[in-house]
Amino acid sequence: MTTTTGTRQRAEAHLRALVGSDDAVLREDQWTAIEALAVERRRALVVQRTGWGKSAVYFVATLLLREQGAGPTVIVSPLLALMRNQIAAAERAGIRAVTINSTNMEDWEPIQESIRAGEVDVLLVSPERLNNPGFRDEVLPRLAATCGLLVVDEAHCISDWGHDFRPDYRRIRTLLGELPDGIPVLATTATANQRVTDDVAEQLGPPDEQGDVLVLRGSLDRQSLRLGVVRLKTAEQRLAWLADHLAEQPGSGIVYCLTVAATQEIADYLRSRGHDVAAYSGQTETTERHALEQDLASGRVKALIATSALGMGFDATLGFVVNMGAPASPVAYYQQVGRAGRGLAADQESAAVVLLPAIEDRDIWAYFASLAFPREEQVRRTLDVLAGEGRPMSTAALETYVDLSRTRLETMLKVLDVDGAVRRVRGGWEATGRPWAYDEERYRRVAEAREREQRAMLDYIATDACRMRFLREQLDDPEAEDCGRCDNCGGLALPADVSAAAVEEAGARLSRPGVPVEPRKMWPTALGNLGIDLKGKIAEAADEGRAVARLTDLGYGNALRELFAPGTPDGPVPVPLVRAVVEVLGDWRPPVDGIVVVESASRPTLTADLADGLSRYLRVPVVGRWAIVDPDVAPGQGAANSAQRVAAVGRRFALHADDPSAGSAAPLSGQRILLVDDLVVTGWTLTLAARAVRAAGAVEVRPLVLAASA
Repeated sequence: MTTTTGTRQRAEAHLRALVGSDDAVLREDQWTAIEALAVERRRALVVQRTGWGKSAVYFVATLLLREQGAGPTVIVSPLLALMRNQIAAAERAGIRAVTINSTNMEDWEPIQESIRAGEVDVLLVSPERLNNPGFRDEVLPRLAATCGLLVVDEAHCISDWGHDFRPDYRRIRTLLGELPDGIPVLATTATANQRVTDDVAEQLGPPDEQGDVLVLRGSLDRQSLRLGVVRLKTAEQRLAWLADHLAEQPGSGIVYCLTVAATQEIADYLRSRGHDVAAYSGQTETTERHALEQDLASGRVKALIATSALGMGFDATLGFVVNMGAPASPVAYYQQVGRAGRGLAADQESAAVVLLPAIEDRDIWAYFASLAFPREEQVRRTLDVLAGEGRPMSTAALETYVDLSRTRLETMLKVLDVDGAVRRVRGGWEATGRPWAYDEERYRRVAEAREREQRAMLDYIATDACRMRFLREQLDDPEAEDCGRCDNCGGLALPADVSAAAVEEAGARLSRPGVPVEPRKMWPTALGNLGIDLKGKIAEAADEGRAVARLTDLGYGNALRELFAPGTPDGPVPVPLVRAVVEVLGDWRPPVDGIVVVESASRPTLTADLADGLSRYLRVPVVGRWAIVDPDVAPGQGAANSAQRVAAVGRRFALHADDPSAGSAAPLSGQRILLVDDLVVTGWTLTLAARAVRAAGAVEVRPLVLAASA
């Protein structure tokens, strides 16, 4: 028996323990990858469809390497849900697996002790841990020196061409450079076209002694999936279709939405129609997310109504995926639908994949596209502030100098960190002093690629050709061919009918206006940098308010998006929205003695008409204005982050209150005020207005707005 034959036999014994099947054997490409890692100690990139068995490659390779005395495998994994599934799979094969992430910091030291004692076979870390100062400077060097195998899961995230680019992944290249010679490296993904594949393979370099990085790219066909599109004109019809046909879908599954608000709205509606569903998003608390994942995997719920937070690597046997709204690219869509059909037995029905596109999808795509890499002057401003400060600055402190949202600023700093211009340290960020060039050409190419992806998604919706072939060609799959299973191939018949009762009920649900407007509770950090003496808890906060709807909502959201669209002329409140405001007031019934209106430079007629109409309807006077006193401050100035917005609103507005009956007392003394505005975006205009109104003597301040941005 040759050494290679014996190694393969041991590998297949480990595979059988891993999958719990006595007759399991390795695919040839699986063995090729395992041999490259555990025998030849090479670097490899495996691009294979979801469910192919990529995790089996690194777990089996881990067991073989540990038999040879190698150190533990380090797996860089992007999501907690994915880590939990990977740990469960490892334990089935007797692999001792642990994780270091943001939710178990109290366990870090015991875990590190176990690693040093040789008691750990696999350590899973999130990419964000790689740039945590303590982990990067104290833990990572030891791991790099002692690990036996480095695995980069969902490796398309390394590439800024990937559909789910994450800057923290780019730090992996630094980690690769610190590995001792002869440590094998594996990168895996199910969603990478040829350009992303080449990009990732290049970043895995330099070439090893065997030549270039080994790339194993297989067919991306998912034979268990039947793809289809149902095109319906209105949100009411799409909701009604889901209510009418959800029970017909096989097993349990996921209904994907583009926004958090949609997950909550749709889950609430489906529960009212008797469906056992729950909402799931990045805003769902961690322990609840874990419980919901278990409920879905075990079939205790029919569906989770989820954002893409329920995504990569979620390992369960699901019978369907429905998308309420189209993702911005075919590659992102293929990633999501890949959650269905995993682990189906040969005699089980194939998984159904249904897309219900909407016209407003493009508005949501445009919003996320607006979060692209910041302009050069904003980057330079950040570098100048850090260099001038001469000490570490927190992201919150930087916000007071740079007009960017917390998320965009944090992402930009991570890119600058990878590029060597800044460094994350204890206490925040510091400039390195190294020269840095703004790669405008690169950012332009990425933006153009995003636009092409959006056009391709529209083409997928409209095509009368094979849908699986279309997706595989978008991923540059050379074996792409007609599937015979999708709606265009004749293998899936999707009803487009919806019952009149369901449409009526969906319409009633969507036409029910009113969402809470929660008050701000804490002032932004470091306002003192802007000469503003406000910090800590907001003592003069507004009470909870109401908006007719969010701009992203399915019902009144459509009318409000049109009302606030660029180019829509100013005018009085449209009659349907007048009725909606009256309905909100009827449900809410706030006690009101007077109205204060927030002035608007862009929509003065709209806000004045709203306040006057409310005054007549409620039979209370307009007793004040949150008036524009510095028109040189632009209407949306500072809206990208909280500190900048507080400063801009404070300069732009002042309270003009006029109540002659108050005499020498505060002009709004003892009054319960309805604070009226057209649109709430950051909430800081209403917060500062409420503070001023309370300072004028009001005992309650309740905001009422037409729309909330989110």
